[in-house]
Amino acid sequence: MSSPVERFRELLRIPTVSHVDVGRVDIAAFDSFAATLERLYPLLHAALEREVVNGHSLLYRWPGLSAADPLVLMAHIDVVPVVPEEWQHPPFAAEITGEGPDATIHARGAIDDKGALVAIAEAVESLLADGETPPRDVYLAFGHDEEVAGGGARAIVEVLRSRGVRPSLVLDEGGAVVRGVLPGVTAPTAMIGVAERGILALGLTVRERGGHASTPPAVPATARLARAVDRLQRRPFPRRLAPPVRAMLATAAPHAAGPLRHVLRRLDSFGPVLARVFSNLGPEMNAVVRTTAVVTELSGSDGQNVLATRARATVDIRLLTGDSVDSAVAHVRRAIGDPLVEIDVQRGSNPSTVSPWKGPEWGRVARAVRGSLGDDVVPLPYLQLGASDSRWFTQICDAVYRFAPFALTADERAALHSHDERIGVDVWLRGIGFYRALIRDR
Repeated sequence: MSSPVERFRELLRIPTVSHVDVGRVDIAAFDSFAATLERLYPLLHAALEREVVNGHSLLYRWPGLSAADPLVLMAHIDVVPVVPEEWQHPPFAAEITGEGPDATIHARGAIDDKGALVAIAEAVESLLADGETPPRDVYLAFGHDEEVAGGGARAIVEVLRSRGVRPSLVLDEGGAVVRGVLPGVTAPTAMIGVAERGILALGLTVRERGGHASTPPAVPATARLARAVDRLQRRPFPRRLAPPVRAMLATAAPHAAGPLRHVLRRLDSFGPVLARVFSNLGPEMNAVVRTTAVVTELSGSDGQNVLATRARATVDIRLLTGDSVDSAVAHVRRAIGDPLVEIDVQRGSNPSTVSPWKGPEWGRVARAVRGSLGDDVVPLPYLQLGASDSRWFTQICDAVYRFAPFALTADERAALHSHDERIGVDVWLRGIGFYRALIRDR
């Protein structure tokens, strides 16, 4: 029988790439992934009930000693596209470099998100081999189109809702075990997402009659649009400490060094100062303390010597807890201050609800962290900056957390959705122990 690492590598080699244009999706790859998963994990597929939802998402139920208060473990099958020539190692070869503690697997999906998916499968398979039955029902929810904000996870939620299933705890991808993210905190921290920001895509459009570029108007459509983009850039959303961020800082306070410990214990007094400091500590910390907005697409004329009849920009906005689609649109309208710039909502969803960072369900996750990843690891509540499939589960569960049990460096985190995605072999293997501990926790 193959080893856990070899099973992981085999699944990483299957290019389950998702695209917004479903016509570009290689459906055979998703079929191959499901078939390979079944072959590699025979005990899981013999003991758990499996159904295919919304085409290619997979939902499993492992009956426990009680059907009440089930646990849901989430991951997604799909990965983002690659540009192969940018990679040092072929993105779907799952090559291993180094030896011993330096051994590393290089592959698209190594972290996002097959790392978690396969670790969950390994945990379940090994517990079944040990003859264990979980104390409560366990559901495995593996969406197939998370990277394109598709409907797989939503459909799974509707299936569970229709059956009256209300989980006590849901765990999806999210934060990781990191060091040095919070200034003054040297202990390793498990960043457990208790909420995630909302998503808003706005279109900015300026229209004009067009014509020959040799006789432009005083303010052509492209110039008016550029001015609007510049005004929005110059008027960012205000800084503040949202409740999940305050919880993170307050929880970190006992582990902070020197004067910072005093500051973190007096957030009512020092909160505005900290928000200002954090906004200057780089893109990641800036995104923790404000709603962010960035123009990602620009278009104008199709001809070099033709005036644009329509100049358009797309603004990607990520909403901080407490903001909303409506309040963000109002801010953009004020910042631009030009009625000739049309603003339309392309898609939008408000920030998620906030899960508790105290109480029994938080305690279960925290115990699994300490029991499998190290007594020195500090579980911290965290505001997840990106979106995940877990946001749909907040409709049926009050305790939805976002955490992958892997110790990742800053460079490894930066490789997500970029080239050279990778994970340490030992780091990944330790993650299996986390899922075992969480499943067994009573």
